[in-house]
Amino acid sequence: MKAVGYSTPGAIDREDALLDLDVPPPAPGPHDLLVRVNAISVNPADTKIRAGVHAPEGQIKILGWDAAGVVEAVGADVTLFAVGDAVFYAGDITRPGANAQLHVVDERIVGHKPRTLDWASAAAMPLTSLTAWELLFDRLRVPYGEGRADGALLVINGAGGVGSILIQLARQLTGLTVIATASRPETVAWAADMGAHHVIDHRKPLDEELARIGIPEVDYVASLTASEHYLPLFPKIIAPQGRLALIDDPDHFDIAKLKRKSITVAWEWMFTRAAYQARDMIAQHEILEEVSALLDRGVLRSTLTALEGPINAANLKRVHALLESGRAIGKLALAGF
Repeated sequence: MKAVGYSTPGAIDREDALLDLDVPPPAPGPHDLLVRVNAISVNPADTKIRAGVHAPEGQIKILGWDAAGVVEAVGADVTLFAVGDAVFYAGDITRPGANAQLHVVDERIVGHKPRTLDWASAAAMPLTSLTAWELLFDRLRVPYGEGRADGALLVINGAGGVGSILIQLARQLTGLTVIATASRPETVAWAADMGAHHVIDHRKPLDEELARIGIPEVDYVASLTASEHYLPLFPKIIAPQGRLALIDDPDHFDIAKLKRKSITVAWEWMFTRAAYQARDMIAQHEILEEVSALLDRGVLRSTLTALEGPINAANLKRVHALLESGRAIGKLALAGF
C-alpha cells in the first residue's frame, strides 16, 4: 500500500524529510478497525515528531493523527462499528499514523463521520476537537451547557486549529464570555467568525488588552502556544481560584507565583487516554460521536481552511512548512492518493 513516512528526523527542507513509500498493509488487532483512509489533516504534532523523533532502527515512521475513511475490516472484539461504516478519528501516537492507504485504529477512540461533511472537512476535526473538548470540560472543568457557567475564558492563539474549535465549543455549549487572541487582520477576522465575543492582540501586553475591553481578569485561560512567554502575566489576569490549562511544551514553567490566587494548572495532551490505555479510553469515542452530531446539526462547523491536494510526500512537505511558519489558519487537509 502507499504511505508517506521518513527514517531520519530533521528539517522539512531536506529531500528525504518525507518520502513516498510502498509498505505492507497492517492487520487489525482484537479491538481495531482497518480503515481505508480517504482524507487526512496535519497538526503541529506531525511537524514536531518529524523534526525530532527517530524511526525505530531499520524501519520507517508514518505520521498522521487525523483521518476520515471507511472501515474495511474489524477485529474479533469490535462492537461499535461494522464494515462499511464511515469514520473519523485522531488515533494513537504510540502506533503508526494515518498517512497511508490503510490504517488500524482502536475502535474506542473512533467516531462515526459527520454525514453532512465531505472527507476533508471531517478529517480536519478529530484531534483539535478532542483536544479542545478535553481542555474545556475535563481540564478547566467548565460546566457543559448554555448558562451553566458565567465568567470569561481567554483563548491564546484563537485562529489556530485547537483555538478555532475551542472558541466554537465555548460559545455554543457554555455561558462563558469568550475572548480570543490574534494579531493579523485575517486571524482577527477568523477568530471573530468562530464566535469570539472579543478578539485582543497577543503582540501587546495581555493585561492592557483585557483592560481595554473592560475585563481585567478572566476565570479560565486556555494557553495554546507561548505559555512560558505569557506566564509572568497569568498571576495578574487570572481571577482568584481561576483555572489555567496549556497544551504546548515550555522549557520552564514555574507556577509558584500562581499560589496566592489558588490558581489551578492543568495540562492537556489528547493522546494520553490511548497512549496509556486509560480506563476511560472510550470517552474519546463518546466525544467524537457528540462532535459529529453537533457538526451535523450545524451547532459546530468544520475548521478546514484549505484542501492541499492528494496525499503524497511533496504536498505533505509543503503543509509541514506552512505549519512551521506559524501563519496557518484553521486546519489544512489532503484527500486521496
